[in-house]
Amino acid sequence: MAIVVQKYGGTSVADAEKIRRAARRVIETVKKGQGVVVVASARGKQTDQLVADALELNPNPPKREMDQLLSTGEQQTVSLFAMALHGMGYDAISFTGGQIRMLTDSVHTKARIKSIDADRIHRQLDDKKIVIVAGFQGVDEHENITTLGRGGSDTTAVALAAALGARLCEIYTDVDGIYTADPRAFERAVKMDRISYDEMLEMASLGAGVMHPRAIEFGKKYDVTIAVRSSSQDTEGTLITHEVPQMEGVVVSGATIQRDMAKIGLVGVDNIPGNAAKIFAHLAKAKVVVNDIIQTEISSEKANLSFMIAISDLDAAKEAAEQIKSEVNCQSIFVREDIAEVSVVGVGMRSHYGVAEKMFGALAEAKVNIDSITTSEIRISCAVDEDQAKRALEAVCVAFELDKPAKMREQ
Repeated sequence: MAIVVQKYGGTSVADAEKIRRAARRVIETVKKGQGVVVVASARGKQTDQLVADALELNPNPPKREMDQLLSTGEQQTVSLFAMALHGMGYDAISFTGGQIRMLTDSVHTKARIKSIDADRIHRQLDDKKIVIVAGFQGVDEHENITTLGRGGSDTTAVALAAALGARLCEIYTDVDGIYTADPRAFERAVKMDRISYDEMLEMASLGAGVMHPRAIEFGKKYDVTIAVRSSSQDTEGTLITHEVPQMEGVVVSGATIQRDMAKIGLVGVDNIPGNAAKIFAHLAKAKVVVNDIIQTEISSEKANLSFMIAISDLDAAKEAAEQIKSEVNCQSIFVREDIAEVSVVGVGMRSHYGVAEKMFGALAEAKVNIDSITTSEIRISCAVDEDQAKRALEAVCVAFELDKPAKMREQ
């Protein structure tokens, strides 16, 4: 029996009618002879309310207790989902992350999945039951409840699909697919039919909020095709899958804007082997996720080193930089909080020239100043003033015709 994993986000299960709608979609899949495993998020704004409740009692609550608390949102949803299916005449059973032995490390609020025991789910599927699993959570080796952080339910769903040998994981959400840019920032953005894992990884890491990078990593590693679809419309959505040759015909597949960023620069660091390693080991110890790194030699003795981070990591990053400052003989530290990053992504960059010229020309024409530039094989990112970010995104979207379907942009 083929297995499909379907994940329903918080807005897709926000109330009783939406849960029933999701349940009807599950039943349609079951009627096609497929085994269905559902992964559900907490309903609506429930997680936000739980966080607010915690902070009202303690402005700095222990992370272990936050995981205990936040995991209850998903547990409520899966039970209600199972009840809805039973009410419609279908046998269903719900599980927490701990009950299916989704084993994680012990980093509370940001845990990473280590293994999943799929046997219990397989037994239930063999008994013709619909299985519903709480997303976003697991347990560590000491039986402590852990949560996976932002995008954790997506990660749960794709990891389960991999563990169960499912070839398709459907992510149902309040959007109908993945767009060439965020339609809220560029109104003429168009939905993509297909995008490669590598392109989606870049876009997700650069602020595209539809999917979390860890979920994409699982999909790519274990060959799970991911379909992002609307929970309220019967449309095809967007497939995230392996790269195929025709994808290179489109130079740029999408553009992103990443706000809530900060930049930290270490000026005049001793230019000797090992100093960069010391700096980033210190940041890693503080659990700071670093986005882009630029190091420039200013003399044979000194170098400047800067990096971008999420604004939420700024305090920890500043503290880590101050602690390492004297050890690397840093002359000064500067911090920018009024910064954003605009990027273009496309596997076609590997085989086409002139992408950088077109991007920089579009930004120059829009009178957007570039603070710094970083690249990968399929990405170009420019740090810009935050108040110029929307104008910058619009400029690059127009330059690369991201208001047109891919077949109209093939080179």
